Amino acid sequence: MYLKTLQLRQFRNYGAQAVEFTAPKTILLGDNAQGKSNLLESVELLATLKSHRTSRDRDLIQSGATLAQITATVDREVGWADLGLVLRQAGRRTASRSGEKLRRQVDFLGALNAVQFSSLDLDLVRGGPGERRVWLDTLLMQLEPVYASILAEYNQALKQRNALLRRAEDRSPDPTQMALWDAQLATLGTRVMRRRSRGLARLAPLAETWHRDISGQTEGLRVDYQPNVPLEGDEPGEIQAAFLDKIRQRAIAEQMQHTSLVGPHRDDIAFTINDTPARQYGSQGQQRTLVLALKLAELKLIESVVGEPPLLLLDDVLAELDLNRQNQLLDTIQDRFQTLITTTHLGSFDAQWLNSSQILTVQAGHITAAATVLQP
Repeated sequence: MYLKTLQLRQFRNYGAQAVEFTAPKTILLGDNAQGKSNLLESVELLATLKSHRTSRDRDLIQSGATLAQITATVDREVGWADLGLVLRQAGRRTASRSGEKLRRQVDFLGALNAVQFSSLDLDLVRGGPGERRVWLDTLLMQLEPVYASILAEYNQALKQRNALLRRAEDRSPDPTQMALWDAQLATLGTRVMRRRSRGLARLAPLAETWHRDISGQTEGLRVDYQPNVPLEGDEPGEIQAAFLDKIRQRAIAEQMQHTSLVGPHRDDIAFTINDTPARQYGSQGQQRTLVLALKLAELKLIESVVGEPPLLLLDDVLAELDLNRQNQLLDTIQDRFQTLITTTHLGSFDAQWLNSSQILTVQAGHITAAATVLQP
């Protein structure tokens, strides 16, 4: 797939900006806080309907404006697609595909696939379980867009069950209502966990292979799914039974805390390097290698499932990587993946990269073509 054009209106610090991508690799050059990351964020929204920087649409809209628009043209093996996303200060966002307004936003997913890699991704290792759940869920939505609906249904059931627990205050919740929401949570939660387990089972070997290569065969990575409800197998009935059994075990604690303590909203993912937990004991270099391995594995997995290489969005990550990891990343990319990369200087790129890339200068929300860079 190839992103041909992108138009932004009143998005972040862009008033009105159109970009045509003319090379497999585009370098966005500029000082900090000029809008480089904002452009990558707009592409991320088209691919995942999410931003890793905010969960509120109003944060994405230019100050003083009531809405923002992102439109793009994507060339895929199955044909062209025109994508549109309108974000509003008040009211729901709307998505369109090839001029048709979509009733369900989930139908927008899959038109464009992208892997985002930024310095914030180190939170995958250093941060809490929520960071890792969001990362895995975002990947699964690209691999299987219906997963977005499954997760939304689970979160809605969780919200309703938590509301029932809060309303009960110091007394026991209505047992009939509670039994209904228990069953809903177990059924929907099982669907979430089975997909997380299967997705991570496909990703983990790829990440572990990349990690060995980047570390020069000196380190072994393990990626393990840690579901809140034990998974003895993949049989839905058995998982639901284990789910309900754990709910019964935690019933008193849930009533005291007025919240649901059982389910995939409390899952985690463990990363270990040479049998040592990467979060607590991994060095900065090891953590960066781990995240790089995960991102390269995402690229390969999406390509194998979707049948086309996804876009790669690199947000000022070269400064975070040492020379060995930079070379590993740049050598892997070559012209295989359309890549948008932000940087404050061109010193990390060799002559071949610069001469085969489109270089755009970003300054205060305005994008212009940079002078041609020629190096021996």
